[in-house]
Amino acid sequence: MSATELVVLIAATAAAGAWIASLVSGDTSWIDRLWSILPESYVWVYAASAHWRDARLDVLAALTTLWGIRLTYNLARKGGYTGAEDYRWAVLRSSMNAWQFQLFNLFFVVIYQSVLLVLIALPARTAAEHPAAFGVLDAALCILFLTALVGETIADQQQWNFQRWKHREIAAGRSPEPRFVQTGLFRYSRHPNYFFEIAQWWLVFLVGASAAGSLAQPTVLGAVLLTALFVGSTSFTERISRSRYPEYARYQATTSAIVPWFARSRDVVVPVPDDSAGQAGAALS
Repeated sequence: MSATELVVLIAATAAAGAWIASLVSGDTSWIDRLWSILPESYVWVYAASAHWRDARLDVLAALTTLWGIRLTYNLARKGGYTGAEDYRWAVLRSSMNAWQFQLFNLFFVVIYQSVLLVLIALPARTAAEHPAAFGVLDAALCILFLTALVGETIADQQQWNFQRWKHREIAAGRSPEPRFVQTGLFRYSRHPNYFFEIAQWWLVFLVGASAAGSLAQPTVLGAVLLTALFVGSTSFTERISRSRYPEYARYQATTSAIVPWFARSRDVVVPVPDDSAGQAGAALS
């Protein structure tokens, strides 16, 4: 069995397991719990296929494993492995008929995301097909990956600290102000964690392209689709946030959505939010 065949087998088995588990438990977040495990597993398959003799692949496997450890830890402390479903699935479920949501669950949540997790790891296949010495460009890309990993870790911690403070305020009978995080990295981006996440997988693509000696690689599709997923997720998440927090509209008007940038003037005209969107509401994650 080739490395790619093994990757496809792992992906298909994981997708089938996640789908069945979602039907049995009524919890749609099973594939979310595999996000931090599968991509680096695929990279390790390609590293093993090179018999651990390709420094570029070995380093790429180590870097993506660090990525997976961070994501696993962040999901675990939020209860992601103890039955806490992503609140966005509940909002979507409430807006669809049962059969519509199950089609969405099968084709988008399970199949599409399972394919995406393979695609973002496929630059490792490119590296395996073009063995070459680990060079200066590879080292620079790896340093940038680690920088983005640190940035995402900081954003996660800032969000975690804010949410813990917010829950303490509510438990004490006080109304938290502000009601969503706007400081630290969130002063420059409404979703800095998304920015660093996207950046890391574009850097993985570039490592594969470096091995091939050309940017014209079909594996760019993984990074492109991941970017599109996060952009779409931003739009959906913020509709929920804006319906719950009218003041979120001003934050949107003054702060970059994903790419960190300096805040725009606070003296802006903010349109009245449409309360018909996302009435189910949820706490900003």
